[in-house]
Amino acid sequence: MGFDAAHLQGLAPEIFLASAACLVLLIDVFLKDRYRMTTYGLSLVSLAVTAALTIWGSSDATEVLWSGGYIRDPMSDALKVAACLVAMLAFVYAKDYLRDRDLFKGEYFVMGLFAVLGGLVMISANGFLTLYLGLELLSLCLFAMVAFDRDSPQGAEAAVKYFVLGALSSGMLLYGISIIYGVTGALDFPSVAQSLMHADQSEDTVLIFGLVFVVIGVAFKFGAVPFHMWVPDVYHGAPTPVALFLSSAPKIAAFGLAIRMLVEGLGGLQGGWEGWQGMLIILAVASMAVGNIVAIAQSNVKRMLAYSTVGHMGFIFLGILTVDVDGYAAAMFYTIVYSLMAAGGFGMLSMLSRKGFDAQEMDDLKGLNERSPWLAFMMLLIMFSMAGVPPTVGFFAKLFIIESVISADMTWLALVAVFFSVIAAFYYLRVVKVLYFDKPVTTAPITASLDTQMAMSLNGVTVLLLGIFPAALLAVCRTAFGV
Repeated sequence: MGFDAAHLQGLAPEIFLASAACLVLLIDVFLKDRYRMTTYGLSLVSLAVTAALTIWGSSDATEVLWSGGYIRDPMSDALKVAACLVAMLAFVYAKDYLRDRDLFKGEYFVMGLFAVLGGLVMISANGFLTLYLGLELLSLCLFAMVAFDRDSPQGAEAAVKYFVLGALSSGMLLYGISIIYGVTGALDFPSVAQSLMHADQSEDTVLIFGLVFVVIGVAFKFGAVPFHMWVPDVYHGAPTPVALFLSSAPKIAAFGLAIRMLVEGLGGLQGGWEGWQGMLIILAVASMAVGNIVAIAQSNVKRMLAYSTVGHMGFIFLGILTVDVDGYAAAMFYTIVYSLMAAGGFGMLSMLSRKGFDAQEMDDLKGLNERSPWLAFMMLLIMFSMAGVPPTVGFFAKLFIIESVISADMTWLALVAVFFSVIAAFYYLRVVKVLYFDKPVTTAPITASLDTQMAMSLNGVTVLLLGIFPAALLAVCRTAFGV
């Protein structure tokens, strides 16, 4: 194949972000600590320009590049912009926390940029090989970020646990891919889908065996039950800004992975309880049950949010398992909204932390309304949205998922989702009760900088405005799937 410059234009966001991350790393080497804000500023600019390049090159057409290994379509454009914006929020929330603990190093931002790059590659992957490369780039950066605080035994333990389990899940995913490749003889998703249409009955058992390992890999990246064991420990042990990053941008990339691999590549293996639809039903119900029930018993807010993440992943699976474009659009809407809400929740914990003190227990949120009414209101909006209380966007996220499940003639599954949503409301509203009706245990001032407070305000107000005007984001998600 001859070199085609047009291919470079399609890859412009990834090429720019890779170059920018390398440049930021090089500049940071020669910076003294008092000039470290340069690294922070360049990282934000890099993400902003990447999002702008994605928007600039977006179109309604689907473009397949690099011998079928890379695809650019409306879904990839929307997910990439969302991932970049959420990562920018994560960087802003992290700044004060890292500075207070002498952790304000360029490595955090460089690893964050490379992690986002891995996510973008996953989102635009049109074959198993490209997808696996993006997944490993994302995973290796996240492993290092969890262990970012070298003086934290909890962080080191969490990083080792995440690394071991992550390596195991990656191995299972690769094993599943190798089985599917052995049967189909193809690595790009369109060719795999074509081969599955002509697979004979003797190959079905082998394909299902490979599919099981692929679904295990997908479930681990989402943190779905029973592959969720790393989520609470890693979120709890990692520095709060790292937990914030883990819970937001990588989930958008994981959604892209699921759609590319399961829907576009393995769509021929979707039907019945032996296909991935039946597997996702089990994973979704188990995730909603375990995540929401166990979260009730948590007094540590980071662990509570970790278990709630498991429950939210169950909702995203509900949209995917409908095997319908409306369900996919609803799941994409939910994924973007959840990433925004998770960034706000962990961002608030970062803001309330200070030198020598980490805000992560429920008692640390007591009486926040007396200390800062505006920040308390922002946290209220985020908790209401996670609980699905109107008029916040979380209500519509759940509504669209339940509507798509009912349309797919799975009313019983919609009732299960509603039941566990009611359970989830308890622990989210408990946070609101602590914010407004309990007396503060400390009178220490909130020292968050102006840009961090502005980011939190934007985060909370966006959650409210998207709830009042959900049509714009929903239209983007529906356009991504040609609805």
